[in-house]
Amino acid sequence: MMKRFAAVVVACGVLSVLLFSQPGKSSGGVQLSRQADGSMVLADRSSDAPVLDIFEDYDCPVCKDMHAKVDATIQRLAREGKVRVVYHPVTIFRDEPMRSNSVRAAAAARCVPEANWLAFRDELYAIQPAPHGVASGFTVEELVKAARKAGAAVDECVTSQSYAKAHLEQSATIGLEGTPTLVLDGRMLGNEAFDAAALEQAIIGGTGVEV
Repeated sequence: MMKRFAAVVVACGVLSVLLFSQPGKSSGGVQLSRQADGSMVLADRSSDAPVLDIFEDYDCPVCKDMHAKVDATIQRLAREGKVRVVYHPVTIFRDEPMRSNSVRAAAAARCVPEANWLAFRDELYAIQPAPHGVASGFTVEELVKAARKAGAAVDECVTSQSYAKAHLEQSATIGLEGTPTLVLDGRMLGNEAFDAAALEQAIIGGTGVEV
């Protein structure tokens, strides 16, 4: 279930490009904003920089590894206007306790305001249940504390898990075999997704494997 570079439906990589290409006013610079499907966009929407779609499951240890290795580079490039990033929290696990862990975390993430979301994402990976496949975690109590540590008081929303159903419905529409999956302008990235320098070069040079 955690294949590093699984096949992804072509539409997933193209969708964000289409959304960004819609006419409208400039965002006024690089901002983090939430889309209707729960994904988060870190970008200047008026830019023509390449789009990097990141599909991640918060209970996936390989996603945590990737986060530790390349997240700082991705955010830097986004804030420099060199890439437009779309974060897609998904649940790929079918077995317990991983599935429930993942759903609770992703539902809580939808509660957190844009201003605190990246910090909350850091907290989620910091408290990821271990060992994987055995440990239950991401309890609502832990998630409330993580949100507060990230600066967001969203206790009721987190504990009620009001976004769990919407998250599962959205995950079901995405054709993923595993996470993490990174798609750069419709092209799936390979090993460079785990190497900061190689990933930066891929973004600047526009390389990848077309899917």
